[in-house]
Amino acid sequence: MLVAAAVCPCPPLLVPEVAAGAAPELDAARDACADAVGVLAASRPDLLVVVGPAPTGADGTYHPGTPGSFRGFGADLTVRLGTGPAREPDQEPARELPYSLSVAAWLLSRARWDACPVEGAAVTEDLAPERAVELGRRTATRAGRVALLVMGDGSACRGVKAPGYLDERAEGFDALAARALGAADTAALKALDAPLARELKAAGRAPWQVLAGAAEDTSAAGRLLYDEAPYGVGYLVAAWT
Repeated sequence: MLVAAAVCPCPPLLVPEVAAGAAPELDAARDACADAVGVLAASRPDLLVVVGPAPTGADGTYHPGTPGSFRGFGADLTVRLGTGPAREPDQEPARELPYSLSVAAWLLSRARWDACPVEGAAVTEDLAPERAVELGRRTATRAGRVALLVMGDGSACRGVKAPGYLDERAEGFDALAARALGAADTAALKALDAPLARELKAAGRAPWQVLAGAAEDTSAAGRLLYDEAPYGVGYLVAAWT
């Protein structure tokens, strides 16, 4: 069953080596993510599952120790998912983590995570809400005590310089998601509008609905730790226990 969850944004800019001179601008977000990951460790999980968005073809499951890198973002930095063993030389090379799970791996390495094994589950932005919820239900049964690290951004349309330009609907969508995440409101998360989320480039919609499915039979309590829109993108951090 689910015992804890952390919700974090997944921009590669969270990684200082990627952000370079702009790194201090996201210090508060990094600190909030560290606090959320700390809640996971304190829950004494048997298994941590990282859930994040990915393009079609990169979705699916990722085993402990899967590598990821930030070379595509100009940083010579590699990470691994948890502390699982690397693959043996005679095995086929593992596919690399999508960027959202690479950011999660970086957050866990920063926290020196060693509480339990870590697995990954990447989902596409067009995953139907009911399928996301069902994935969450199945994930919650993977071990006696399951924790989730849920990666995903809000809308990318919060200003004229945002990746998706300005959309007047974006602030309301992000506010609804923030309230739901802060209150551990699984019904509100399940009800998030998938077509609207796609129009607003909100990559967190499907991962948040996976969380809703995992937590639906629990009495979770939530705390919203960060809610800002730097660069016109909604970044939310929350912790559920």
